[in-house]
Amino acid sequence: MTNHKHFSLADELASTTSWDDDSDLVEDVDEVDDDFVSGYADEPDPEIDETTGSMDLAERYALKRAAGLRTELEDITEVEYRQLRLERVVLVGVWTEGSVADAENSMAELAALAETAGSEVLEAVYQRRQRPDPATYIGRGKVEGLKEIVAATGADTVICDGDLAPSQLRNLEDRLKVKVVDRTALILDIFAQHAKSKEGQAQVELAQLTYMKQRLRGWGGNLSRQAGGRVAGGEGIGGRGPGETKIETDRRRINDKIAKLRRELKAMKRTRETKRARRRDNRIPSVAIAGYTNAGKSSLLNRLTDAGVLVEDALFATLDPTTRRNTTTDGRVYTMSDTVGFVRHLPHQLVEAFRSTLEEVAEADLILHVVDGSHPDPEGQLAAVREVFSEIEADKIPEIVVINKADAADPMTIARLRQREPHSVVVSARTGEGIAEALEMVESELPRPEVEFDVLLPYERGDLLNRLHQEGEIATMEHTGDGTRVAGRAHADLAGELESYARA
Repeated sequence: MTNHKHFSLADELASTTSWDDDSDLVEDVDEVDDDFVSGYADEPDPEIDETTGSMDLAERYALKRAAGLRTELEDITEVEYRQLRLERVVLVGVWTEGSVADAENSMAELAALAETAGSEVLEAVYQRRQRPDPATYIGRGKVEGLKEIVAATGADTVICDGDLAPSQLRNLEDRLKVKVVDRTALILDIFAQHAKSKEGQAQVELAQLTYMKQRLRGWGGNLSRQAGGRVAGGEGIGGRGPGETKIETDRRRINDKIAKLRRELKAMKRTRETKRARRRDNRIPSVAIAGYTNAGKSSLLNRLTDAGVLVEDALFATLDPTTRRNTTTDGRVYTMSDTVGFVRHLPHQLVEAFRSTLEEVAEADLILHVVDGSHPDPEGQLAAVREVFSEIEADKIPEIVVINKADAADPMTIARLRQREPHSVVVSARTGEGIAEALEMVESELPRPEVEFDVLLPYERGDLLNRLHQEGEIATMEHTGDGTRVAGRAHADLAGELESYARA
């Protein structure tokens, strides 16, 4: 309560009745803009996309490492989710064959791999050698120069563009005093970040353990000490007894874990084979989308089937295969599968671990080989992917080369690829250019039923007519008073069921 003697609650409330009238706030009501919309209008955000891929991408970026973060003393107001320190890396390559452009393309790809893994590339150096140095990969003199570069840039990691032997890794780390990883470890790290399904995570872990088993090492005599009984704080429990070193114990545990993962993957493989066998029994043709990493396979699958899978401009953005059902213009059903991307010198451990996934390519009836038309070396991409095709015995399957990213590619490069690959189609998954032509080519290349038929189906056998639409190829169809006259081609089992209705 107020003590002012002239205060009256009724008078004060009455004075507020005119507050809702806007006529006093403008000189002329006609001048008010009727089209004005508040910035807080409750309208849907046009950028919101509720597909599975968009939600997966949002989840991935929610935990992405923050670029530019140096120390906790700097301003980190732009970091929304987590404070994660970027590894500062120097790239090292050995150029043994090919042209300078090939060496530069290889280093550019290594830089893209490092950035995808969440690192900041500070410097990249490469040298010409007949073969990598067996002790230090780059030679004693270059190691000293690399040490100066690492010290000057403040790098904490060196990434080598090749597979390093355990002795090479140890020698480089001893001399550079920073962590050293090779191309295989880098790719395995990316796969570990992007694997989402249970099978994908098990495959990546198997590949990592297989790689790690030959590279166990420790500081000083850490892995050479013996364990047994109550030695080293009870490490003997579960060990082989006195005399077994720690490195032997670790290697045995890794072997046990590898055996367990292989058993799990074998069970998952049976599930995948069951699904694949069901499709084969139903005579459903399968199309596999394969190609180099970041060539646009997932974008093409989204454009062809509205799959809504994750799309990101990064290497190995999607690892788990996605299969979608599609229908031709004449009603035939087929499946289209997106597969893991390939890369030059794909680690052998990954090929072995992902063999069950890559069988989607080997078991397909048709392969859509996607190549990035805007890449500096698309021919190299084609050669690298076909090398993996030969490893998984998929090189005999019919293939259509899909030259993607036509909106960003050089017309001269497109013309060169079309001349080199006559059985190809040019598309842009981003703009939709050439998609209709690609679908038409896919339909023409799908396996055709082998048996011709000409039957008169009674109207009560609509089930057979429906199967002909889905599994067969109908040339002519006519509805008569006695039934439906149908002629075309069908598979042997379906043609056998139609024999009793064959026209005389």
